[in-house]
Amino acid sequence: MAFEGLTERLQKAMEKLRRKPKVTEADLRETMREIRLALLEADVNFTVVKDFVKKVRTKATGAEVLKGLNPAQQIVKIVNDELTELMGSEAVALNKAPHIPTVIMMVGLQGAGKTTTAGKLAYRLKNEDHARPLFIAADVYRPAAITQLQQVADSIDVPVFEKGTDVDPVEIVREGLAAAKANHNDYVIIDTAGRLQIDEQLMDELANIKELAQPNEILLVVDAMTGQNAVATAQGFDDKLDVTGVVLTKLDGDTRGGAAMSIRAVTGKPIKFVGEGEKMENLDVFHPDRMASRILGMGDMMTLIEKAQKNFDEEQAQETMEKMRANEFDYNDFLAQLDQISNMGPLENILKMMPGMANNPALKNLNIDPKQFLHIKAIIQSMTPEERENPDLMNPSRRRRLAAGAGRPIVEVNRMIKQFGQMRKMMKQVTNGNFSGMQNMMGGQMPGGKMGQMAMNRMARKMKKDKLKRMKKLRKLRKK
Repeated sequence: MAFEGLTERLQKAMEKLRRKPKVTEADLRETMREIRLALLEADVNFTVVKDFVKKVRTKATGAEVLKGLNPAQQIVKIVNDELTELMGSEAVALNKAPHIPTVIMMVGLQGAGKTTTAGKLAYRLKNEDHARPLFIAADVYRPAAITQLQQVADSIDVPVFEKGTDVDPVEIVREGLAAAKANHNDYVIIDTAGRLQIDEQLMDELANIKELAQPNEILLVVDAMTGQNAVATAQGFDDKLDVTGVVLTKLDGDTRGGAAMSIRAVTGKPIKFVGEGEKMENLDVFHPDRMASRILGMGDMMTLIEKAQKNFDEEQAQETMEKMRANEFDYNDFLAQLDQISNMGPLENILKMMPGMANNPALKNLNIDPKQFLHIKAIIQSMTPEERENPDLMNPSRRRRLAAGAGRPIVEVNRMIKQFGQMRKMMKQVTNGNFSGMQNMMGGQMPGGKMGQMAMNRMARKMKKDKLKRMKKLRKLRKK
């Protein structure tokens, strides 16, 4: 994932600060130096870094911070707040027309992922807004561009308006918009041509399409792996077209993440979406506060919760929670959870959203093979119904039978059963809002040190609050 190097450097700088019994001006200067170097290494624009460090130093300098309670924590908060502001303060929604169709024009250089992003956006609109989008294939230059768009469209069942490669793109857009109005499409997504670099001919064509279509949204698709070139690209397109928002792709790749932190500051245009993964569902709204939290290693619980909500059935989740609380969670429940978790994306990415886990040594080189899930499922599916419902039945002879039935080594079966037992204990602690037992299981240390403990404590308070609400509701129902 992007920012791993930056997160590691910043976490080290903050941890060094937290270990100080008191923070001096010299300590603050050293921390600012570490932050500046970390940002520059992440390929953040030099001017942006300079302004950022100046703002943090100004807010962190002074008796009210350095001589106050927990100065290190206050400085962390200042850095977090400034990172959030640097990237845009809050999420910016997609512009919508007062009447249909809403016209979205996708622009960007060749290879940035425009067509795939157009597909992801259409998929999102279909699933979240129950919309009826239409693609207009306006890239008549790149070989197989129309074929690629058609393949993406077929995979998500969205129609494409195209006139081949011998018609002027502006005319294609004109006829496509007329077709969208006739068919009452909610959204029109125009997939425009790109180039290997910005040139006058391309910009003139895009400007003509803009003048005709009067788009509600001009989304610039930028490859985050190009670093500072992404910022220069954004400036070039914005100068000519006045883009309304940016989509960063390949944020899960081998990238230092500087583009995400520089584009808003340099162009003033919001990052609206980020792409992390190849699947059509891998397009997320960009939340600056959550990204800042991830960069500082404090996790991203809100995104994790949202991902869970998309993939988990609420009624089933409530039933599972009650089973966890009563220590009745069995292998049938575990099997259902595995299916739902695998739909949320790679497990290592999910774990890194938890507080303090972004650069946890245990996850540093973690790359969970999806086949491991299949092996676990094979072991569980080799159990009898009675064994699935009663995990305590697993004696040595039953384990040997499972190993033979699943075609897995006995060591692997034993390990899975042991881990399942530990997980049950931990789940009971968490669902009852008791993190001290969980802390003991983890060797007395919660993930992410004090920050992890604070986040876990917040979760515990929320769980207790939710529990009280449920009990109140239940009492009311009983009275009725």
